[in-house]
Amino acid sequence: MQTTMFDLTGKIALVTGASRGIGEAIARLLAQQGAHVIVSSRKQEVCEEIAASIRENGNKASAFACHVGDLESVDAIFEHIQSEHGRLDILVNNAAANPYFGHILDTDPVAYQKTVDVNIRGYFFMSTKAGKMMREQGGGAIVNTASVNGIVPGNFQGIYSITKAAVINMTKAFAKECGQFNIRVNALLPGLTDTKFASALINNDETRNKAVERIPLGRPAQPEEMAGTVLYLVSDAASFTNGACIIVDGGMLA
Repeated sequence: MQTTMFDLTGKIALVTGASRGIGEAIARLLAQQGAHVIVSSRKQEVCEEIAASIRENGNKASAFACHVGDLESVDAIFEHIQSEHGRLDILVNNAAANPYFGHILDTDPVAYQKTVDVNIRGYFFMSTKAGKMMREQGGGAIVNTASVNGIVPGNFQGIYSITKAAVINMTKAFAKECGQFNIRVNALLPGLTDTKFASALINNDETRNKAVERIPLGRPAQPEEMAGTVLYLVSDAASFTNGACIIVDGGMLA
């Protein structure tokens, strides 16, 4: 028996950090399920390449560059969405910064600020902007990409791990206060995933091997293996799922 629980036809979805990796996989899957996906990252040209590829496969997508760490850029994308679509049903906060890999005592203040601006301030104000639109239209779904590092800090990833812990708490705070408006807010917590973003871990044999030893499935994830959880969280299948932080790590934290 077929189900329409995962059908997103007619939905408008914004995915940040969608030019590659997990974000790209999420954008492609949501579009395959019928959503019009707004592909967003910092560079318009790269966003348009992904959006064009999605359209070539018969699905709906457009591109709009946004640096989520810059509030003027955040304002601009929501003005665009309001004028172009008049609504927003799904927000996936996936853009992230992790410019520093090293001992926590040696954290560079510039890298610290960039990480906080994107991973905390960016997610917060993207969510408030989206939440206000969703409140007016009667509901919506927000998914934040956090990390298993938000539960167990990654070695030499101190400030990144701290911001991801904040994202987990932010998810719960928004879920508690926005549920009354039929806005569901949940989080994806990826484990080690084979992306350019994780290249500092993946491309170093010693670091990679140590990480993989802790994963019962014995390998890193592929970006596409994260997208299914997000599809669930934004779909009718998750209509009573709110404030959940779903770990997808191959069993590492088990």
